[in-house]
Amino acid sequence: ELGQILERMAQTLRDQLPASGSGGRGWVPPGTHPDPRPPDEADVVVVGGGVLGWSVAYWLKVLEGHRRRHGMKVLVVERDPTYSRASTVLSAGGIRQQWSLRENIQMSRFSASFLRDINEYLGVPNEPPIDIQFQPSGYLFLASPQNAAALEATVKLQRDEGAQVTLLSPTQLKAKFPWMNTEDVAVASYGLEDEGWFDPWTLLNAFRRKATSLGVQSCSGEVRAFVTSANYMMPPAPSSARIKYVHVHMPDSLEYQPVACAIVVNAAGAWAGKLLEADGLPRALCRPPLPIQPRKRYVFTWHCPNGPGLSCPFLIDTSGAYFRRDGFSGSYLGGMSPPEEEEPDPSDLSVDHDYFQEQIWPRLARRVPAFESLRLQGSWAGYYDYNAFDQNGVLGPHPQLENLFLAAGFSGHGLQHAPAAGRAVAELVLRGRYETLDLRRLGWDRLVDGEPLEEHGVV
Repeated sequence: ELGQILERMAQTLRDQLPASGSGGRGWVPPGTHPDPRPPDEADVVVVGGGVLGWSVAYWLKVLEGHRRRHGMKVLVVERDPTYSRASTVLSAGGIRQQWSLRENIQMSRFSASFLRDINEYLGVPNEPPIDIQFQPSGYLFLASPQNAAALEATVKLQRDEGAQVTLLSPTQLKAKFPWMNTEDVAVASYGLEDEGWFDPWTLLNAFRRKATSLGVQSCSGEVRAFVTSANYMMPPAPSSARIKYVHVHMPDSLEYQPVACAIVVNAAGAWAGKLLEADGLPRALCRPPLPIQPRKRYVFTWHCPNGPGLSCPFLIDTSGAYFRRDGFSGSYLGGMSPPEEEEPDPSDLSVDHDYFQEQIWPRLARRVPAFESLRLQGSWAGYYDYNAFDQNGVLGPHPQLENLFLAAGFSGHGLQHAPAAGRAVAELVLRGRYETLDLRRLGWDRLVDGEPLEEHGVV
C-alpha cells in the first residue's frame, strides 16, 4: 500500500509538470527509485538501468513467454537512481531513419513501429496510456557541394530499406523553409515519416514500469567487481571464462552484495568500457579493450519569437550544428559536437557557455538570420557512450567471456535504437541467434579484426 501511495504521489507531480518534450533535463520524481538491495542470485544481471538496459530486461521477459515454470529472474542494476547523470534523459530525444549504415536504418524502422504502437507493447493494465509527446517534424540534413554526392548515395540506401526520404534542391528548400539561408547548400535530405523527437524520460519510465510488472527486479548500486571461473583455475591461463558472481556495491557504503548469475548484460552506457576493466575479470581475456568512453555533449535552449515556426524540423547544418523546436512558443534547443582535439573534460557535467557564444551561435545565425537576436535560456550537459572505434553500437556476446553480452557504444543514438537493440540482445540470450534483425556486423568480431563499421550520420 505504501508503494502505491508513493507512486500516486509521483504521478501527481509528473502531471503538474509542463510538457517539455526536451529530455526531462535529468529530473526524476520521487517514488521511482529501484529497490535498495539486490537478491542473492539472478538468471540475468543487466548492468545499467538506462533505456537500453530496461529494454533488454523487458524483451527477456516478453520473449521468454510462459515456457519456464517459475520464470527467468532478471535483475537491473542502476548506480544513479535519480538519473541525474543518465544519458537517456539528458539527450535531445530525436529519432530518424536517415543513417548511412543499413543496420542503423533497420533499427530505426523497428523502433519507429514500436513507438507508434507503444501502448500495445508497454501499456500496463489499470495505468494511464503512455504519451511520449512525439513531434513528427522530420530531420533535415543539409549538404555542401563537396558532400552532396555522399548524401545522395546515403538517401538511396535509406530508400532501399523502405525509409521515406526526399531530396530537396536549394530552390525547393527555400520555398519550403523561407526562414533559411541556403546560399552554401547544394542539396538537402528531408524525412517524410517516422522522424522527429519525443520525451526520453517517458520512454525510459514506460520500459521500467512494464518490465517491473512482468517480474523484473531492480536495485540501486554499482557493479565494481566480478568473480569468474578463471579465479578457480590453476595455470596456464584459460582461453575463456564464465562470470559466476557480480559484486554490487551499495550506495554510500563499503558493503557489497555478491549476486550469483548465469548471464551478464553490459548496458552500462558511457561506462561500458570501464566496466570491463573491473576487478576479477582476467585481463588477458579482455583484449582488445572495449573502446567505449564518456564524451560530454552540451545542449542549449534559447528563445527567438521570430524564429522558425511549427514547420521547424530537426535541422543538421553543414557545419555540424543542429537545432530543433522545443515546444510551441518560440523556444528551441540545439548543440554541436566539438572536433576530436577539443573534447571537453568528461569528469563532470558543467557547461561551457562560451562554446555556445563562440562556436554554435555564429553557425546558427548564419543559417537562420532570425537567430541573430536569440536569447539564451538554459543549458545542460549529458554523455554520449562514444565508441571511439567507429561510432556504432556493439551488440552481442563477448568472444572470451562466455556469458557476457554487450549493448552499448551507440555514440548518441542509443535512445532511438533501444527498442530494437534490446530485442536483439534478448534473442541472442534466449535463442542463440538474431531473429528479427540481422545485426551480426555490430558484434565483437570487428573490434578483434580491426575493421571499423563506419556510420557517417553521427551528429
